[in-house]
Amino acid sequence: MRIFSCPSCGCTLIFENRRCSRCGHRIGYEPESDRMVALNAAGNDWIDTRHGGQFRFCENAELEACNWLLPADSRYRFCLACRHNRTVPNLNDSANINRWRVLEQAKHRLFYTLRRLDLPLVDRHTRHDGLAFDFLADPPGGPRVMTGHASGLVTIALREADDVERERMRVEMGEYYRTVLGHFRHETGHYFWNVLVCDGGRLDACRALFGDDRADYAEALQRHYENGAPTDWQADFVSAYATMHPWEDFAETWAHYLHIVDTLETGASYGLSIIPHVAEKALLSTRIDFNPFAVEDFTTLSDAWLPMTYLLNSLNRAMGLRDVYPFVLTPRILEKMAFIHRLVRDHRAGAA
Repeated sequence: MRIFSCPSCGCTLIFENRRCSRCGHRIGYEPESDRMVALNAAGNDWIDTRHGGQFRFCENAELEACNWLLPADSRYRFCLACRHNRTVPNLNDSANINRWRVLEQAKHRLFYTLRRLDLPLVDRHTRHDGLAFDFLADPPGGPRVMTGHASGLVTIALREADDVERERMRVEMGEYYRTVLGHFRHETGHYFWNVLVCDGGRLDACRALFGDDRADYAEALQRHYENGAPTDWQADFVSAYATMHPWEDFAETWAHYLHIVDTLETGASYGLSIIPHVAEKALLSTRIDFNPFAVEDFTTLSDAWLPMTYLLNSLNRAMGLRDVYPFVLTPRILEKMAFIHRLVRDHRAGAA
């Protein structure tokens, strides 16, 4: 994600800012124009200090869970991202509301990326199988909530917003990586498999790369948790979990594609150039001076991603932290990512 500036005074902003620390203006993100807006109060509404126009905040702004804007005359109570919520936890519980805010921060970053890719975002007010989210706490004494996807409905277990609990699950499951944003990216991969692959007439091409999705999912799940991933999984799969079933392979690869485009945009926003002082200077050098959401050829992304991951991992190691990106992208994995890149590009071309 790129960095932003206050339209009133030029102070650097991050995506979640609700007020400028320098000039004090209230700040909101306007998704239709993809910009931060500095605002002055006007009764129950807010006026853009630079371009005029009246806005109001999403209702979730009152709970410090959203900073997105709607036109003052909008018929909606919630912003474009929050309209996709079907269920939120009991917000009278302070632990619940703090964890829900963590989920909302990740979800809003997801929606920023999906919109930058011009992907279709249909909510359940429009279609019965549109994209929706249930954020659920574990019931007392009952079965634990399972994060997952079914027919457009993404369920996120509220405990994933607890750093200690999430790290415990990461270690227990032998994962390299487990983040809230990663969950959102993975689960929406299942939704966009339905939209772009199944409904988009790309099943045969997808099966040629990811395998036959008609394989029994329940059997595949049981086999995976009983036997684990094949010993040579790294050659063809971005993660061990991706080996479980073609649907999971697609969703994991989709998530990593979103990791790449969003992180490269961050690098471009900072004018990042990498010229390491090593013998393999050509291999590990890059200049991220392009818009990753608009490139035609996936190779442009993958060529920049390798040097960037070396840099990010080295910086983390210098701080005594785990690698940011502890994955190896083989030619087979890159071929799968290139397929997803073409899906996104072709949808954009067809929708234009």
